[in-house]
Amino acid sequence: MSQSKTLRLLMPQWQGGGNNPAYPLGARLLEWLAPKGNSPTIEVPIKPYDASSIQKERGIVEQSVLLEQLQKCTDIIKQHQPEKIIVFGGDCLVEQAPISYLNQRYDGNLGVLWMDAHPDVTTPKEFQHEHAMVLGNLLGEGDPVFAAKVPVKLNPKKVMFGGLPKTTEQETEVIQRLGLRQATPFELADNSHSIVEWIKEENVTKLFIHIDLDVLDASLFRALLFADPNKEAGFFDHIIHGEMTLPQLTRVVQDTAAVTNVVGVGITEHMPWDAIHLQNMLNQFPLLKD
Repeated sequence: MSQSKTLRLLMPQWQGGGNNPAYPLGARLLEWLAPKGNSPTIEVPIKPYDASSIQKERGIVEQSVLLEQLQKCTDIIKQHQPEKIIVFGGDCLVEQAPISYLNQRYDGNLGVLWMDAHPDVTTPKEFQHEHAMVLGNLLGEGDPVFAAKVPVKLNPKKVMFGGLPKTTEQETEVIQRLGLRQATPFELADNSHSIVEWIKEENVTKLFIHIDLDVLDASLFRALLFADPNKEAGFFDHIIHGEMTLPQLTRVVQDTAAVTNVVGVGITEHMPWDAIHLQNMLNQFPLLKD
């Protein structure tokens, strides 16, 4: 068993986000780019990308594979028994096991700041990709199959959305019914007061910060799903886009860390299109594979 208090997880999962091979390289680049500390980095085994084998089960793409990978991640975390966790993903579903573990470790008092352009509280009735249900699962909603894997559900009062532009009718119903707090990109443009106040009011002493990079403006930060150069103009117009900048996101995280104990950080949905296309080109060159 590791004696380190912090566990770094690399989980290049792609099945939760659908048929997109960009996720694995995006996760690996995130881990490579991040500062290196003294904590071990453990890679969660993920089934390699294979578009020809993708299946839908009970309305969910690759549900059985995702359940297996969730269990592998859970087993690794339990083996190391960390006090803090860093996650490099992959699609957003990679956050379920780490957040579930930390909330149980901290007696159901874990706070979660969800920095994302989407609340991830949909259900199999509205969507087929599990990454859009992960926070719902952790709250006891979402996909019942995955929600059943969460032994201690999150306290809705200790969950807050940051950078959420707008929501669908179904998402709005869940957010209002559970009383989940939120701060729009406009509210976070110049300061982090709303998040800091939430932390103080709800006495959030242990916090996990989830970052889906699509909370950023895709016209300013291009390594996002919405900036896929292979898609025709307007292809993603039906999906809500993020509106924050890198400096704004950085400031929110720093301001948050100044007022509470951050015990987890997850960074997901990195789509490095230029690197992917360069990799594809290099795969066609002579000598490089020798």
